[in-house]
Amino acid sequence: MGIAVVKQFEKLVVLRWGKLNRIQGAGFRFVFPIMEDGRKVDLRERVQKVPTQKYITADNVVVDMDFVIYYRVMEERAEMAVLNVQNFEAAVVNLAVATLRAVTGATSLASALAEREKIRDTLQLRLDEVTGRWGVKVSQVEINEIDPPPGVKAAMEREKSASAIKTAEITESEGQRQAQINRAEGEKQSAILQAEGKRQSEILQAEGDRQAAILRAEGFSTALDKIYQVASTVDAKTMSLQYFEVLKEMGASPATKFVFPMEFTSMLQPFLNLGGGRSIQGKGSE
Repeated sequence: MGIAVVKQFEKLVVLRWGKLNRIQGAGFRFVFPIMEDGRKVDLRERVQKVPTQKYITADNVVVDMDFVIYYRVMEERAEMAVLNVQNFEAAVVNLAVATLRAVTGATSLASALAEREKIRDTLQLRLDEVTGRWGVKVSQVEINEIDPPPGVKAAMEREKSASAIKTAEITESEGQRQAQINRAEGEKQSAILQAEGKRQSEILQAEGDRQAAILRAEGFSTALDKIYQVASTVDAKTMSLQYFEVLKEMGASPATKFVFPMEFTSMLQPFLNLGGGRSIQGKGSE
C-alpha cells in the first residue's frame, strides 16, 4: 500500500522513477506505489567472520588464516550503499579476502607470525580506501589464527627449542662469568682490607713502641735529674758516713784483709780534725 515503518537504526532511500529522490529517517513513511521505490538500509555495525582459507607468504609458505571484519554503513552516505554497489556485504568480504592475500604475499612467514597486528592494520587501511565509495566504514579487522603446515611447525619448534637452549647456555655462562668476577672482586677487596689492617696494626705497634721508648727515656732522664739533685746536696761528711756504713758491712764479713783506697784517708780527715788528731797520709793501710 506504499506504507513503510523506518526503525531507529535504519534509513529509507527513496527512488522516484529510478532516480534518488530523498533519504528518510525513523518513523511512519509513505512511498507512492509504482512511481517510487523505497529501500531500507541497516546502519548497525555488522560482524562478518571469513572462513579459513589458504594464503601464500613471500617465502612461498602456505598458511591457513581466518579473520573477522567489523563494518557498518555510514549514516550520511546511506544512499551510496544502494546506488554504488549491488551487494555491499558480499563486496566487503570478497575485498577483504583479496586484500589479505596481497598483504600476506608481501610478508614472510616469520614476519606474519611476529607482526600480526601490522598485517591487521594494513588490511584495515586498504579496505577503507575502497569501501568508502560504497558508504561503508570498516571499523576493525581481527586475525584469529595463522596456521603454517605441520612440517614448518615442526621445524619452527626445533628452531625455538634450539634458541631456548642457546639462550639458557648463554645465560648460564654469563652467570658463571659474573660469579667469577664477583669472587675475584671479593678476594681483591679482602686482600686490600687485610693489607690495610696489617699496615694499621704495624703503625699502631710502632707508635706504641715509640711512645714506650719516649716514656722510658723521660723516666730515665727524670731519675738522673733526681740523682743529680740529691748528689749536689751531699757534703763530705755525709759521704764519709756512707763509707763507714760500707766498712761496717765489710767488717761483718769473715774476710781478714781489707784494702782501702787512698781517697779513704782524705774522707776521714774531717773526722780526725774534729777529734784534734793529726792528718793521715799514705797510699793505703790494711
